[in-house]
Amino acid sequence: MQPARASAGPACEVRAYLRAHPAFLAENPDLYRLLLPPVRVHGAVLEDHMAAIIAAERSHARAMQAQADQVLAAGRASAGLVARVQEAVLALIEAACPIECITTEFPRTLAVDAASLCAEHNHRTGARALPTGCVDALFGPRCVVFAAPAHWCVALHGEAAGLAQFQALIRVPGQPALVALAARGGEVLNPGQGSAPWAFLGRAVASALLR
Repeated sequence: MQPARASAGPACEVRAYLRAHPAFLAENPDLYRLLLPPVRVHGAVLEDHMAAIIAAERSHARAMQAQADQVLAAGRASAGLVARVQEAVLALIEAACPIECITTEFPRTLAVDAASLCAEHNHRTGARALPTGCVDALFGPRCVVFAAPAHWCVALHGEAAGLAQFQALIRVPGQPALVALAARGGEVLNPGQGSAPWAFLGRAVASALLR
């Protein structure tokens, strides 16, 4: 009786389940990657089993390659964004009027459709006026946001509001102000590229406004 009890273990349960459900592996091909292939012998059934293992491995390899391609593409896009932000910072350093630089140079340099400086209780010529408390309400603890409530769109982008299919709002540290970027395409203003380059640009704008 003891050998019978020993054989009634997990392995027997697995075999019994597979016998009762012969289509289980065919319906779950990802499991083939976890199985060791049997020694190849003659027989169509065994050859089909090994072919399924090979197909599953090839499918996994293709998925890994696609993931690697996505990572490389994201890396190239991020590197391009950093280069654009660096050019924008250089333009700020050379500009006599930071606000004019934002509105006229940033769109070309950053490859967006419009850029504006927005400030609360605004006394700066060329900046868009925002009500008190608006900047904190939009950002909270963040320094960059990639969307704004629809009812703020005109206040942030003015006549370019219709182009703001994609947005980046960049907080200007130390001031109740922000830089609003708008674009029809999402290549540049893609949240997947991260917020660090935009936060750096916000700090550069803050320094330029203090000159």
